[in-house]
Amino acid sequence: MSIKNIALAASSLFFVSGFTVEAPAAEANASTIGLENPNPVLHLASANALANTAAAEDTEETGGDRSIRAMDEIVVQGQRTSHTLARTAEKDAENIVSVMTYDEIRKLPIVNSADAVRIIPGVQVETDTGEGRFVNIRGLDSDLNSTTFGGVRLPPTDVTTSPYGGSRAVSFDAIPAEMIGAATVTKTNRPEQEAEALGGTIEITPKTVPMTGKPYFADVKLGSGVETLRQTHIKDLALTAGGRFGAKGGDYTPFSALGIFSYYEDRRGVDDLEEAYTDMQTAGVPDRAQVTWDQRYYRQHKKRHVYGAELGYSPDADNKWYLRYYDFGIVQDYNRNELQFNLSGNPTVNPDGSFSDTATAQKDYRSTSETFDTRVAQIGGSNDLEKVKLDYFVAHTQGSYDKPFDQIPVWASSGTSTVTYNNQNSNFPSITVNSGANPYDIASYGNLSQFGNSTQKSVTRDWSSKLNIAIPTRLTTYPTEELKFGLGARVREFDQNVTTYTATALPSIPLSTATPGGPLAYYDGHYQMGPLISAAAVSTAFANGAGFANDPVIDAANGARASYNVTEDVYAGYGQYQFGFGKLGIFSGLRVESTREKFNAFAVNDQNVIQPVSSAHNYTDFLPSLQTRYEFTPSIVGRAIYSSTIARPGYNQQSPSLNINLPANLVSQGNSDIRPTHSHNIDLSIENYLQNGGVVSFGLFYKDLHDYIVPTATTQVFPNTGIFAGFTGPVKVITFKNLPKSRTMGYELDAEYRFAQLPGWWNGFGTSFNWTGISSRIEERPGEFTSLPSTAKNTGNATLFYEIPHVLDLRIGANYIARSLFAIGGSSATDIYSEARTSLDFGSRYFITDVFSVYLNAKNLTNTPLKYTEGSRGRPNQREFYRETIQLGVLLNF
Repeated sequence: MSIKNIALAASSLFFVSGFTVEAPAAEANASTIGLENPNPVLHLASANALANTAAAEDTEETGGDRSIRAMDEIVVQGQRTSHTLARTAEKDAENIVSVMTYDEIRKLPIVNSADAVRIIPGVQVETDTGEGRFVNIRGLDSDLNSTTFGGVRLPPTDVTTSPYGGSRAVSFDAIPAEMIGAATVTKTNRPEQEAEALGGTIEITPKTVPMTGKPYFADVKLGSGVETLRQTHIKDLALTAGGRFGAKGGDYTPFSALGIFSYYEDRRGVDDLEEAYTDMQTAGVPDRAQVTWDQRYYRQHKKRHVYGAELGYSPDADNKWYLRYYDFGIVQDYNRNELQFNLSGNPTVNPDGSFSDTATAQKDYRSTSETFDTRVAQIGGSNDLEKVKLDYFVAHTQGSYDKPFDQIPVWASSGTSTVTYNNQNSNFPSITVNSGANPYDIASYGNLSQFGNSTQKSVTRDWSSKLNIAIPTRLTTYPTEELKFGLGARVREFDQNVTTYTATALPSIPLSTATPGGPLAYYDGHYQMGPLISAAAVSTAFANGAGFANDPVIDAANGARASYNVTEDVYAGYGQYQFGFGKLGIFSGLRVESTREKFNAFAVNDQNVIQPVSSAHNYTDFLPSLQTRYEFTPSIVGRAIYSSTIARPGYNQQSPSLNINLPANLVSQGNSDIRPTHSHNIDLSIENYLQNGGVVSFGLFYKDLHDYIVPTATTQVFPNTGIFAGFTGPVKVITFKNLPKSRTMGYELDAEYRFAQLPGWWNGFGTSFNWTGISSRIEERPGEFTSLPSTAKNTGNATLFYEIPHVLDLRIGANYIARSLFAIGGSSATDIYSEARTSLDFGSRYFITDVFSVYLNAKNLTNTPLKYTEGSRGRPNQREFYRETIQLGVLLNF
């Protein structure tokens, strides 16, 4: 088919937001991606995709005639897979992007969007309970990045768990992978994108209606599986369906509709061991002397969901409108059983290197439920008025976190024990009870000794709008020359309300009535827990109220410290010009953002008197960029880019109130004078795009950071009275500060090759590999330099796969993250590090027919633990593991 014929065919086809790809009838399905107008990078790729399809009749090159790149909004019909189309988007973008399609995501046992994007070069994922949660880009933590869905900025759902107190990070474990059409990581921002993206922007493009030639389609997933640590089962259900309709006396269908639903339920277990050290410099106290030893046994119940719909209308090829609504998130119930040894911290050192000390034990549990939910409503469209092109949207988003209860009852041992512990084996340190009270025997405990409960409701509400105006120009010979400018606004309000309850009087509830089962060994049989505690005995008594009492003044004060309101309005305008000469493309522009922010909170003194406090910040940022792109050959592209970005301070980082988090053993206080972080960025890259979606690329990046915000952590012991009632032992105290100068620099290597030239069945083999190396530097303490928090010096992915289209897909993928600084302590001896980890996953799919296929996946084959150390690798303070997850099921594509 000639290019002219394809263009004519495009004029009679439509999907509401950009372009999509039609596969042959046998392979068309709902996962075919549509690339949205709100994402300018992917939108550009449509033109070259057209060229690639035409060129495919004569050549295997992924590059095409550059003259075709000036064409816009083309619907492509052809044999190219979405993976090849994603490579085309990366190649043709004026800036640096990485694209991962849903078709590639579903080839590994990926449930949430964090585990999906971790495969992309330069991405590092913070994990929690065995799955990815927060996404870091090029060594900059998740609070410093932007996340969008269909071009709309996503709000955070739980600001209190943001890893570095920035409270802007999106919880990616609450974004199901089933709702992704494509995930794009933008590493050098364009002026039309929001500038709050110090590391980069993660755009999640929704699924779209495929142009299959069929009136309707459906993509169905029916799956199950097992979490092997607790031998619990999985439910995995998903449906995407839609079509095109409303023909006006012919084949043209101006309306399109799509609906999506998914539900994933698991009951994952976690075995966890945590150790806390004295952190004392006193003579005679060894550096591995401990003050607590915590054994934690978790049972979790997660229900992840998404449902959404999209309706599109286009009376002709030049005018398009859409209406979209999505609701997605997670409901998480979990119970934590804990056996804690409280040590004196002044042990005797034994000849074998072990320690002997006295200890009092306590048994407790934590029972809570959390709901993370995001809602996105968006209406928008685009119009091609020949000399001017418009695209626009208005959107409302809401991110909420709801914790209706968080109960922690505690039973204390009535006697003292003598114990010996040895932590020279950091994976399996040992503890032995030599004499005294037996902490594993419920008879050693008295009645209920402590009880606390809390609630939290956090809601972020955003109204946002954007108008883009593009004017094609002909001042140079560059085929995609264009002048573009626009306006945008985002109005945000955040509310957090917390209540606490600390019992001052308790009913007589012996531990024996709350432990219905027998003793349990956990952690691969290394440790004894004694009988597990059931939540029912205390929660029922608390609901009835009999025997419980509290101090409402103290509880109101504790709740007030953690409650606050933030309003943040951002108004933006930009102008950008895309031009060039021959093989050289130049993209320059300026973005201006004006921020208006007000923070309302409460200050509470030692007498628990509550006083309202507030602070306000107004500032304007001018953010220029200059991006160049040079095609050495149709398949080799070089780039040299300067860009500038910002990161606004987080809510917790600015809060003037003292936040006391008893369950987390944490005290934090923000800094109302904290300033936003600015970065000047330099990027260089060379990229060779190979046949069949392959690539070999190498890039360098440098970020000059000003006013980088860091948490400072110290450990203190507070009196168990007044506002600190309930704290026992060392408590972590966190606040924040700006560092005048810091930087990060590094490289990215990406390679993928498919052995299509090999004879016979051998041509199904392929391999991919990427590696990111980072060197960063901050002055964490006067005269003392270290890497940025959350910056792993090395991250990498490697995949070996075998594919026969519509017959078999097998792949095994490895992910590696090096050791990184997790939290800054009072000295280098008390800095917290996340240790290096390597995980291995397996995915497989067999096509019984073109419509019906089966899959078998295995996640975490290496049973990789999450491990933290304090100061040195020889001082472990947390190690948890989860074992393997097995998934199996069927896929139906109609």
